[in-house]
Amino acid sequence: MTALRTLLFRTVFFGLSVPIVLIAPVVALFGQRAFRGWVVFWTRFHAWCARYLMGIRVRVEGAPLATPALYAAKHQSFFETFELVRMLGAPTVVMRQEFARIPVWGWAARRYGVIIIDRSGSANALRQMMREARAAGEEGRSVILFPEGTRSEMGEAPPVQAGLAGLYRAVGLPAVPVALDTARVWPKHGPMQSGVVTFRFGAPIPAGLKREEVEARVHREINALNANMQA
Repeated sequence: MTALRTLLFRTVFFGLSVPIVLIAPVVALFGQRAFRGWVVFWTRFHAWCARYLMGIRVRVEGAPLATPALYAAKHQSFFETFELVRMLGAPTVVMRQEFARIPVWGWAARRYGVIIIDRSGSANALRQMMREARAAGEEGRSVILFPEGTRSEMGEAPPVQAGLAGLYRAVGLPAVPVALDTARVWPKHGPMQSGVVTFRFGAPIPAGLKREEVEARVHREINALNANMQA
């Protein structure tokens, strides 16, 4: 049954996602607001497929802030990249440079409004990232960042990657740690499963902390929350 549900989910979601992405440039002609609405529609379609085709239910503990924030989330699967955009109402997303180079997808991502992280660490790349971060903060949009950079299995705690402190300083917003256990249903390695996943929004970390402090606190708190879920 699980194999059949997985096949159905992948066929319907990924199959219909192709025309959704290809239509995106047309939607963009109607303005950025319409385009972001199209992106949210895509995330809602993903949520529907996950719930009714794959049998994945979402439980939320805590709540996002009523005002913009920098959401520092655990990264375990493809699932949360869609679900957090849906929950937070089209926030800015921090994206690795290689994803922004994908034809059509990369253009659509930039049109939506993303912050590109270039792991090369060049001065020009860093300045561009800071400009995009400041623009997001000035626009009053929340920002999603996966500070550990890569997907991890349950219980793993990769180190914080370069960029967190700079974005935190540039946007000037409180950082909200987000724990999740999506690897239970969509692991980095292995088949998808039906079940319940939890998104837990932690207490906000105030803006203005020093680099070492915010990096250590974000890393500790997203992993402490994640570890608590395994108890």
